[in-house]
Amino acid sequence: MHEINALTTPTPNRRSRVATTRAIALAAGLLTLTLPACTIPELREADPSPAVPDAFPNDLQDQPERASSATTTIEDFFQDPVLTALIEDAFANNLELKILSERVQIASNQVLAAKGSYLPFVDFVGNAGASRTSEVTTDGAVEEQLELKPDREFSDPLPSFLVGAELSWELDIWKRLRNAQDAATLRFLATNEGRNYVITRLVAEIAEAYYTLLALDQRLEVIDQAIGLQRQSLDVSKAKKEAARDTELAVQRFQAEVSKNESERLIVQQEIIEVENRINRLVGRYPQPVERESRDFLSLGANTLSVGVPSELLQNRPDIRQAELQIEASGFDIKAARARFYPRLTLTAGVGFEADSARFMFQTPESLAANVAAGIVAPLFNTNDIQAEYLSANAEQLAAIYEYQRTVLTAFTEVVTRVSMVQNYRASIDLKTKQLESLEASVTSAGRLFQNARAEYSEVLFAQRDLIEARLVLIETKKEQLAAIVNAYQALGGGNVLAERPTDELTTVPTP
Repeated sequence: MHEINALTTPTPNRRSRVATTRAIALAAGLLTLTLPACTIPELREADPSPAVPDAFPNDLQDQPERASSATTTIEDFFQDPVLTALIEDAFANNLELKILSERVQIASNQVLAAKGSYLPFVDFVGNAGASRTSEVTTDGAVEEQLELKPDREFSDPLPSFLVGAELSWELDIWKRLRNAQDAATLRFLATNEGRNYVITRLVAEIAEAYYTLLALDQRLEVIDQAIGLQRQSLDVSKAKKEAARDTELAVQRFQAEVSKNESERLIVQQEIIEVENRINRLVGRYPQPVERESRDFLSLGANTLSVGVPSELLQNRPDIRQAELQIEASGFDIKAARARFYPRLTLTAGVGFEADSARFMFQTPESLAANVAAGIVAPLFNTNDIQAEYLSANAEQLAAIYEYQRTVLTAFTEVVTRVSMVQNYRASIDLKTKQLESLEASVTSAGRLFQNARAEYSEVLFAQRDLIEARLVLIETKKEQLAAIVNAYQALGGGNVLAERPTDELTTVPTP
């Protein structure tokens, strides 16, 4: 391919213009008649994927006709202003989101670079120098003959001054550059969808940690109640011992239970600090107490889940949209790679002023210099690198297709698993609540019988243990249910929209 390095051609006369026109016509004719110089390999096709079911299992929702909960905003779904405020702070300050936003900006810049690659490149050229030609060369002989003319003197060495502009333009006949730009645009959109998926995961992580924090607060309350109840039993056992109605064994057993729960209380307090710091890290701030509302933990329940239909899942999950965009981008990569089998036509041109003396620099038309050329490049032999790139682009497309299939399968499985967890934990909580009511009644009865010397201390101790354990298990089950609700909401694609979130994105989608 011909390249212009300096504007050394004088102003063309009629003969040079005719020669240039013929050269361009010849290049165009060759380009029209030229076929790919090597055989283009055949593309492989992906294996068929399993058909996506038309609907989720019927037992996953009470009202199958309802739209997916993914369209519900965070405020409406969680109905907790404190939790919503934490999520909003995370959108603004989370460091991982900031890093991903810069990745999106990098992808946007790559689109801009690809867009400019099929436009003409124009460069300013300016240089000054001096050279001395050897007298025993052809150029030296010509210079010697010119010096014999009395009307023009040549200095030795001969200076040179040049000011002008150069143009270089690859004509994108086979759309290689435009296909590369389209692929970059789609990858930019895919990168943005990847960030959106991280946003949904961030919402789920903060909400799950927040509910864990509420569960630990409730656990502390249960432990405090247990310590208070066991202290009462300890006081009763001490009174009975002083009255010679019981032994030191009962006193020591109740004292041991009090110490055990006081120790457990310290452990729970440490867990609270750890969960608070986990939330602080997600929100992008240094360790500090996390505000939360004082609410009846066991009555908490996020918005009722509705799974909708699988087609909504394909639209709402950012990771599925990301995988779909990657498939489209890989298709344009194949087109761009295929274009390398065909000839490339490049136009180069330059115009400016050139003289051997500064005083003649802008003397026109004598100092005016210009040139134009057309170059054609076509692969003939040893095209292994072109074929390898083409086959690799095909393999990348197949990998993107399989990644899409895997993402859809994973998403469908996550929805079914997590929504069924919500339902099963709800049923378990109902049964554990009934169990708790019976244990509370048994503790009350055992306490009265122990005070009236009609029951042993061990019966009171075991009844209290069973009650405390049942309360703690109920809290843990409720926490798991809330976590399942949060993760099901995320699995459906929810958590990517705030009701009053600014509509302008961090990065503007570039125009193809």
